[in-house]
Amino acid sequence: MPFVRWGYSFDGAYRNPDSLEDSAGVYVVWCKSGDHWGVLDVAESTDVRERLATHERSECWKSYCRHGTVYYSATYTPGMQQAGRISIEHAIRDATNPPCGKR
Repeated sequence: MPFVRWGYSFDGAYRNPDSLEDSAGVYVVWCKSGDHWGVLDVAESTDVRERLATHERSECWKSYCRHGTVYYSATYTPGMQQAGRISIEHAIRDATNPPCGKR
């Protein structure tokens, strides 16, 4: 189900990254614990589904979400260059300060 956050429309959140499109965009990795949704990671990719399915930070997500469930969402950016996606990533990182990954 789509939702709007930080001024962008997101696809998700899904428990499996295979539910996302194989499209360019900015992805957000979440931890849902009870009614609380916390941001674990944010980044950009030319193929968000593939990137999330093989991500080297997945152990960090599991570590910070031991008592919850990891979810995935993405805002797709067809036609946008990497610099534009990085700008969106930085804005979301600045707003959320996720524990995994870095700017």
